[in-house]
Amino acid sequence: MDSGEFVDGAFVVDENLFGPVGKAADVLPHHDGEVIDLGDVIVLPGLINAHCHLEYSLLRGVILPSRNFPQWIGRINALKRSLTDIDYVSGIEQGFHELRRYGVTTVLNILSAPQVMPLLSRPPIRSWFCLELIDVRPRPWIDDYAFGSWLFFEPPKSWLGGFGLSPHAPYTTSAELYRLSNEYAQSLQMPLTTHVSESLAEYEMFALGRGELFDFLQKMGRKMDDCGAMSPLRYLLSSNLIGKHCVIVHANELDQADFALLAQPEWRSLSIVHCPKSHRFLHHNRFSMEKLCEIGLNVCIGTDSLASNDSLNLFSEMRTAHRNHPSLTSLDLVKMVTLNPAKALQQDDRLGRIAPGYLADAIAIPYSGGAGMVHDAIVENRNSIEWMIIDGKLVK
Repeated sequence: MDSGEFVDGAFVVDENLFGPVGKAADVLPHHDGEVIDLGDVIVLPGLINAHCHLEYSLLRGVILPSRNFPQWIGRINALKRSLTDIDYVSGIEQGFHELRRYGVTTVLNILSAPQVMPLLSRPPIRSWFCLELIDVRPRPWIDDYAFGSWLFFEPPKSWLGGFGLSPHAPYTTSAELYRLSNEYAQSLQMPLTTHVSESLAEYEMFALGRGELFDFLQKMGRKMDDCGAMSPLRYLLSSNLIGKHCVIVHANELDQADFALLAQPEWRSLSIVHCPKSHRFLHHNRFSMEKLCEIGLNVCIGTDSLASNDSLNLFSEMRTAHRNHPSLTSLDLVKMVTLNPAKALQQDDRLGRIAPGYLADAIAIPYSGGAGMVHDAIVENRNSIEWMIIDGKLVK
C-alpha cells in the first residue's frame, strides 16, 4: 500500500511481524528460512471491516426492507427480544466465519449483549469489541447485564485486537453518557464509535424538533430539550461530546453547516464509516462521499449487520460504493478497507500495510492480469479467500 505493487514480489514474516518486503530477487537471497510460493495471486493487506454488528448475524433475510428507518428500528427491537444469549453467541460465531471467508482479518464490532463475552470462543480474526451504551429512558438495574459489563473488559490474553465504547446514537444516548464514554475512551486509549445522522428521521428530530422518531421517543419518556436547534452531528461536535478521533458511522444526513464544521482543522481527524449495501437496504438519501473526501476526512467502508445486509463481504461493498460514486478509483476503495480503517482504529502504524514492522495480516486472491490492473482486480474479486495469515500464522 505504500509503494505500489511488486511484480514477482516477496515478503518475510518474522514471528507476527512483516520483515523485508520487495521484489523476490531482492528479498529471497537474504532469507535462509522456508519459502512458500503462492503462484499467480495478488497478496494484499488483510481487509478491515470498520463497522459491524456480528450478534445480528442470525437475522439475515428476516427483516424486509422498511418504508423508513423508525419502522426498521421497531422491527429489529421486536426481534431482539426473542434472542437468547446462545443465539447471540451463535450469530457472532457465524459472522466471524463469514468475515474470514471474505478476507477480513480485523473487525470493529459493536456488542449490545456484554454478558455473552465469557461464552465466546477465541475470535478467529483480530477484533475490537465496542460496548454499546444506551440510556434513552430509565430502566431497572439488571444484575446479569451489569455482571456482563464487567466481564466485557476481561478477555483472555490470547485474543487479538482490543476493546472500545460505542454510545449508540444521540437519540438513544444522553449527553452525560457521551461525555463519560469520551472521557474513558481517551484515558484508556480505546476507540470510540457512534451512529450519527443515520436517517432523515434522526435529522428532523434534532434540527426541526419534529417527525416520527421525535414523536416515538417523546412517548417513551425521553427528554427532548436537545431537539429543534441543530443537526445531530453539530449537537455532538459543538458540545464536545465526542473526541477528534471518534469513528462516526453513517453520517447520511448532513447539511451545509455540518460540512463547514467538519472542514475545520480540529475535526479533520474524525473517521466516517459508510455501509453501502445497508444504506441501500434502508433507502437513505445519497451518501455525500465526494464532499467528505474533498474535505479530507478519513472515509472507511463497513458492512453493518445482516439485519440490513445480505452478506459481510467487503468486496461486494466496494463494488456497490463504486456504482454509487463512480469518481472513486479502485485504489480509493481498497484504501477504504485497509489503510483508512487502520487509521480509524489508531492502528495505522501496525495495520493496513504489508511493510516492515507491521502486524503480519494478509490475504491472497487469484490473478491473471497485468500489473496496472491490480486494484481493479481486487475490487472485482468474487472468490472466497483461500489463503490468509493473521498475526503471522496461517488461518485454515
